[in-house]
Amino acid sequence: MHRQFGVKNGYHIAYLFMIGLFMGILLVNLGHDTWIRNGSLLGTEMMNRLKNSRPEGEGLVGYILRHRLFTGCLLCLVSTTLVGMPFLCVYICYMGLSAGCLLSVAVVRYGIRGLLFMAAVLFPQALLLVPAYILLIFWAADVNRTLYAPRTQLEGYERYSGRFYLKKGVQIVGIMTVVIIGCLLESYVNPSILHFVLKIF
Repeated sequence: MHRQFGVKNGYHIAYLFMIGLFMGILLVNLGHDTWIRNGSLLGTEMMNRLKNSRPEGEGLVGYILRHRLFTGCLLCLVSTTLVGMPFLCVYICYMGLSAGCLLSVAVVRYGIRGLLFMAAVLFPQALLLVPAYILLIFWAADVNRTLYAPRTQLEGYERYSGRFYLKKGVQIVGIMTVVIIGCLLESYVNPSILHFVLKIF
């Protein structure tokens, strides 16, 4: 049953993300003047600032850790409430929307170079952060389902089981450890890769 739940939620995550992604692409294309002609996102000035800045890992790591861990803790806390599932759905759509907007602006402004820039922005931390956040969403959905989904009387004992909470505690520690490692890569490795790719702009 847990495997069925995981596969089903995997499809739901993919659908919600793709809906958000499509909305983001559509939003940029419909509002071309706002996003491209009059917008500063990924514009010449912004790219020049990125080229001329070389942030040190020590200066980035605190900010990135706070941001990533706050998001993770928020998802964990909200998953224990009645609004947990709606919140997760909105969050996934928002992530897709953000990705769609950034990707569209990068491609419209710079073509293939825009795709290369977006890849540089994400590498190598996305190799860890993307799977970690997917697992975090699965984790949050499973916790919410256990706490609030209608169950038979026998199955309902799971929500009061110490073994269940111990298992979820170990899982979240593992997920957050991967997130922290991803943050370290984002702080100390990614800036050099991004600075190298920015030379073509």
